[in-house]
Amino acid sequence: MKTYTINEAAKHFNLTPHTLRYYDKEGLLPHLERTAGGKRIFKDSDLDGLKVIECLKASGMPIKEIKHFIEWCSEGDATLQIRYDMFLERKASVEAQMEELKKTMEVIEHKCHYYETALECGTEEIHKKKKLQ
Repeated sequence: MKTYTINEAAKHFNLTPHTLRYYDKEGLLPHLERTAGGKRIFKDSDLDGLKVIECLKASGMPIKEIKHFIEWCSEGDATLQIRYDMFLERKASVEAQMEELKKTMEVIEHKCHYYETALECGTEEIHKKKKLQ
């Protein structure tokens, strides 16, 4: 079984070792093993868990709620429905964020076109003339 140091695990997720220590301290890595000297040992299953944690974080979920999810996982099948519902909520939240980002992108694309046209003409006056017509 392959194992990873905290530095290797952190690098894999573009995180700092400090962040992984924080996750461990907060109880997000309940199955993390340690060497006799107390160093954290990451297995592939730990990396899989980190992938989910990072996904939930990216979706905007606070650490406190991620901890609840981790606790529900430890409780087994009795929490399947609540975990499923949580992911449905996350999905809806991410879809809403994507819609907002689409609107943001439309404004950015418009401004890119605006400035591209102004640069081609050497002035923003081209846009003022269009508004008058």
